[in-house]
Amino acid sequence: MKILQINASYKPAYIYGGPTMSVSKLSEELIKAGCQVQVYTTTAKGPEELPIPPNTKQIVDGVRVTYFKRITKDHSHLSPALLKALWRNAKQYDAIHIHAWWNMVSVLSALIGQIKKVPVVISPRGTLSNYSFGYRKSLLKKLFHSVIGKSLLNHSYIHATSPAEQQSLQQIISPRQIFDIPNFVEIAPSMLMKTYDSSPLFKLLFFSRIDEKKGLDILLHALPLLKVPYHLTIAGDGDRQYVEVLKNIIHYNNTEAHVSWIGFQHDNKFEVLAGQDLLVLPSQNENFGNVVIESLSAGTPVLISNGVGLADYVSENNLGWVCEAKPESIAGMINEIAINQKDKLQLMSDTAPTLIYADFDEGRLVQRYIGMYSQIITSPQL
Repeated sequence: MKILQINASYKPAYIYGGPTMSVSKLSEELIKAGCQVQVYTTTAKGPEELPIPPNTKQIVDGVRVTYFKRITKDHSHLSPALLKALWRNAKQYDAIHIHAWWNMVSVLSALIGQIKKVPVVISPRGTLSNYSFGYRKSLLKKLFHSVIGKSLLNHSYIHATSPAEQQSLQQIISPRQIFDIPNFVEIAPSMLMKTYDSSPLFKLLFFSRIDEKKGLDILLHALPLLKVPYHLTIAGDGDRQYVEVLKNIIHYNNTEAHVSWIGFQHDNKFEVLAGQDLLVLPSQNENFGNVVIESLSAGTPVLISNGVGLADYVSENNLGWVCEAKPESIAGMINEIAINQKDKLQLMSDTAPTLIYADFDEGRLVQRYIGMYSQIITSPQL
């Protein structure tokens, strides 16, 4: 089975957050399972470029990756070299798996795949929802969707990462089939020890790419409403201007003494996660939420908004709490946890890692992806 993975970014472009890691992990696990995998990506690293020779094949953690030069430095990621290579080589692959939407790499790759009559599966990864249509360039998105985007999506197979994302997609498009398979997520090593200390502070953590949809501004507005001693650690990077807006919120709310900014964390992320009492992810919209699984694997319970795709999973398995993406709801829940439900934190911390290791077992998960590819490869092509 030969699978071509296409994503506008690939590690080490960690600036793009969870999707970059999920695509990398998926590719690596497919290789381990005996599949032939090639990745087409770009040298994108935000407004900069990765220090990697463009248009040449690299071996990245066992995966063949070609980083093509892009000619735009924004989220469009236009790469004529990538598209030319795809046009020339598409027929060599049994299936083309495209990740994300609303960029020129994804859209034009889907078009080429369909012209070449190679099965195409698209993982929107949170970029295709009712929320996304009203988020950044909404009029342009709606126009593009009506002219060509909807047709491309409806003639493709779609991969959703949670039941919530699948339900959202079904309201927008009618593809050939939708598969619901969770992300591959790097989980904490089994020898990691959850850390506790005698500090009276309730230790909160926001660990994510800093972007408007992630709801950090909502969390910051909730801080003045807290009735318990607390400290919030913010781990992540984002647009400098937006970060300044967030810092101004903290300043005007007089909560600067209660907040630490530690920037993007990668090599030591599980130590950071394990050192907190509660992860808070109040996203406006989130198809999955890798950091939720990462945090639980490290023994740290979560408080997430009902806009996070894993909200039902967290509630059904008693791994944390779900709130609305509103300051009053977030603050009310944190106060309730810290004052009346602290005993549940210990119980969740003890049980979460074992459940996560079972539910996100790499061997079983990769077989579900292989099953998806096998099904679309053997289905009649339009």
